[in-house]
Order: sequence, then structure tokens, then C-alpha cells
Amino acid sequence: MSAAIPMVLLFTFVYAFVKKVNAYNAFIDGAKEAVPLALSLFPYIAAMIMAVELMRASGFYNLLSLAFSPLLKLLGIPSELTQLVLLRPFSGSGSLALVNEIFLKYGVDGYVGRCAAVIFGSSETVFYLTTIYFSDTKIKKLGLALPIALFCCLLSAVLACLMCRFF
Repeated sequence: MSAAIPMVLLFTFVYAFVKKVNAYNAFIDGAKEAVPLALSLFPYIAAMIMAVELMRASGFYNLLSLAFSPLLKLLGIPSELTQLVLLRPFSGSGSLALVNEIFLKYGVDGYVGRCAAVIFGSSETVFYLTTIYFSDTKIKKLGLALPIALFCCLLSAVLACLMCRFF
């Protein structure tokens, strides 16, 4: 596994050589395009981070956790993981901190710790990604993209707990 990145780089350079492409200039051109893109995404990312932090600081996530805990328990998700399931679509760093707390409290080898690890690894920060993907396009109506992505996050959490129960 430690050779994967050097192999990808070697393959890229060999491929560029065969196609007679100057790899360095292509890299520089791509980097030039990345700077304006990053600057255009900054306001969207800043707004998303502020919204997540406001919800966490206000205690809104705690209220949501209390409200959704019975429903998630019916789906097979331990109540200790309710906050993680609710926070993961919003914040990667916040959910990483929750996973760390879960590991410290319940251990990494127990059912709850294994479920937390799989939930964290099998889901993504949906709102962050939709902010980035749709901010630089002309598409302003998300339609069904957001509900489907959130449903998939919930489904991945349910399947994670189901898999951890049997394996």
C-alpha cells in the first residue's frame, strides 16, 4: 500500500511521456485554474462552517438527537450514535470529534465503536459536497439530489450497524 502513490505518479509521468505532454506545464496550468475556483468557493464554505458551528453551540444538535434517537433505535442504530448520524452530513471535523469521544467512552473494539467507525467511513458530508458541487454550476435547484444523498447517509448508517452486528 505504501507504494501506491509513487506508482500512480510514475504511471502519470510515463503516460504523459508517451502522449508527448509536458507534465510540469500541465500541472502548472491546472494549479492556475484551481486558485480562482478556491476563491469562488470560499464564501459558500465559510457560510456552511458557520451554520454548523452555530447549530452545535446553540444545543440544536442535542435537541435533534433526543428527538431522533427512538426512530434510529428502531432502525438498529444504537442511541449512542444518534448525534454522529445527525452530524455526519453536516460536518466532517465535528463528526470526527464525536467518533473520538465514542472511542474513548466505548472503546474501538466494542459494537458501538465499530459502528461509529464504519458510519464515519461510509458516509460523507453531504451539505459540504453539495455546496461545493453546485456553487460553481448554473444549477441552483437541488431537486432530489439532497434528499437522496441524505437517505443514502441514513441507509449507510443502518447497514453499518447491521454489518457490525454480524461480523
